[in-house]
Amino acid sequence: MSDVLLTLVMPADLAQTVEDLLLSHPDLVAGFTANHGEGHGPLVDLQADADLVAGHAPRTTIRTLGRASDMQALLAVLRSELAGAGLFYWIVPVLERGRL
Repeated sequence: MSDVLLTLVMPADLAQTVEDLLLSHPDLVAGFTANHGEGHGPLVDLQADADLVAGHAPRTTIRTLGRASDMQALLAVLRSELAGAGLFYWIVPVLERGRL
């Protein structure tokens, strides 16, 4: 089965919970990378006063690479554990991978 890249974008305060979930499933996730950023746009829920003033909210992006079936299984875990948490995701095919 081919590799895919799963990208998860979430409110920053949810990141530790998601990271813990990923780490608790080493059978599905070999590793991941997390980055901090800012969410912009009409779908971003601005709750804190500072977010309203700035016009954006803190977000964390997590990326993990693996077999398509494993990423689908991981999404099932996330759906079960974090329904309604505001987690946005997408999956794209990986054309090539390696180490240099």
